[in-house]
Amino acid sequence: MDDHRELWLFRHGETEWSKSGQHTGRTDIPLDKAGEARARAIGRRLKGRPFSLVLSSPLIRSVETCRLAGYADGAELDDDLMEWDYGNYEGRKTADIRKERPGWLIWKGGVPSGETVDQVGERAGRVIERALAADGDVALFAHAHILRILTACWLGLPAVNGQFFALGTATVSVLGFEHDYRVIVRWNQNSHLVEV
Repeated sequence: MDDHRELWLFRHGETEWSKSGQHTGRTDIPLDKAGEARARAIGRRLKGRPFSLVLSSPLIRSVETCRLAGYADGAELDDDLMEWDYGNYEGRKTADIRKERPGWLIWKGGVPSGETVDQVGERAGRVIERALAADGDVALFAHAHILRILTACWLGLPAVNGQFFALGTATVSVLGFEHDYRVIVRWNQNSHLVEV
């Protein structure tokens, strides 16, 4: 079997919290002006490219990125694409958390009163199943950590391996197949942002 379908991953545009390095899980922060401009740049990059299924996190920063990129019509909201629930670390910066927990990394140290990396991986797995049931290419508008974990799961790796896939705001990444195994086709592309 040689599957040619692709999953196109779009991280939302910049927000005040993504710019400052604050963990932004479930807080519904809108795009800032630069984020809006970069979301429009995604649309110029895609030039109306068709997708058989468009899914977005219900959080405003993803919904607005989807809309400004030109894909709001027909897009479906999917709670499984919401960002990692950071619990007590919501809105905090890694440097501040490390004052209390030296050497802390979200990937290894976890978040009190939030989700585990494996729980996020379970949600990512459901999104992958839904994408594979579609009849063609799929667009996913979401957040850094969920998309990084989804990529690890796509490759058959443990969810924690999402730590190895850095992902900037308003970037384009593509997952697909080579022969009958899953691969990363393109990752963290931002050349469309040069003109912004």
